Amino acid sequence: MIKTRIGHVALRVLCALPYLFPAASVIAQSTNSAPSLPEASQPRMLSVDEGVLLRCDDVVKITVYGEDDLTTETRIEKNGTIRFPLLGAVPLAGRTIGQATEEIRRLLVDERFIRNPQVTLTVSSYAIQTVTILGEVKKPGEIEIPQEGSLDLLGAIALAGGFTDLADLRVIVRRLVNGKDEILEVDARKLAHDSTVKPFYVQPGDTITVRQRIF
Repeated sequence: MIKTRIGHVALRVLCALPYLFPAASVIAQSTNSAPSLPEASQPRMLSVDEGVLLRCDDVVKITVYGEDDLTTETRIEKNGTIRFPLLGAVPLAGRTIGQATEEIRRLLVDERFIRNPQVTLTVSSYAIQTVTILGEVKKPGEIEIPQEGSLDLLGAIALAGGFTDLADLRVIVRRLVNGKDEILEVDARKLAHDSTVKPFYVQPGDTITVRQRIF
């Protein structure tokens, strides 16, 4: 009789376990499958097109789906154009990859060569763009501008080893603007110490001269 009562008690305990520990099954389920991030929190992949402008001497490859004769791989000329079959000279320098692709597509449609062209443009190789730094820096010479970015004056001087002890911090920048030389004087001391002064970004072909201080 005692054994029978013990058996009934044990059976009741076993039946009550799911109600006594409901969280146990929830915890087990949560550890078996990791929760996915909400859609808005998923990392966004940046397109190679964003913020990257085509430049002279970049080599580009252009294809038009179903039109093998139009496949072209060419260098952007000094005047900023390429030669493309059917279209002739097409200006690409200064445009993003997306803008350049759309321009070729638009021209093919406007000239009624292809009704709905599917154009793809990729960069085979980027041009090397440099500035020249002369005078009172520790490693004068050419400095390469990052292919997919920009370089400010202080960054360029840092790449040249920094100023010497004799450097005049009023730096001279010689730049070609609309075919004419333009001479700019930039106060590197203000750039370094005044947070209200905007960075001065160098441009390809600039010649930067750091003069010797006059005592």
